[in-house]
Amino acid sequence: MSKLTHLDEQGQAHMVDVGHKLPSQREATAEGFVTMQPATLQLILEGGHKKGDVLAVARIAGIQAAKKCSDLIPLCHPLMLSGIKVELEPQPEHSRVRIEATCKLSGQTGVEMEALTAVSVAALTLYDMCKAVDKGMVIGDLRLLEKIGGKSGHWQADGSTPA
Repeated sequence: MSKLTHLDEQGQAHMVDVGHKLPSQREATAEGFVTMQPATLQLILEGGHKKGDVLAVARIAGIQAAKKCSDLIPLCHPLMLSGIKVELEPQPEHSRVRIEATCKLSGQTGVEMEALTAVSVAALTLYDMCKAVDKGMVIGDLRLLEKIGGKSGHWQADGSTPA
């Protein structure tokens, strides 16, 4: 098993030095779900929410979160992202919204945390906008689906399809 890269020999946290790495094309895709009452999802789908277009606001929040990842997670590098895509897919048969985010860049470190942060904040935004009508919503199953590039190459989660 590999050692944790954010800990030094004394076990103290530090930001990993990636200055010696050559830039490469990198991409990461993550997903998560917000499960809710059927009536809450219907309200979102009909555009009847008094706060406005819930899915559009959550999408923008996810994009903004990916750009601010290093401000939120202490040991993440600030990155010059070249692309961020956040999709929200209502799944009425499961009474939930699936959120998927893909982040891309040409750089010296990966973008997994940016994709995961985008999904997390999009889910939290959806919850925030709908909590007045459904406090029992559940945010869950947040995971990395795929990462491409860097020293470790291509990785894909079991049961996922390529982005």
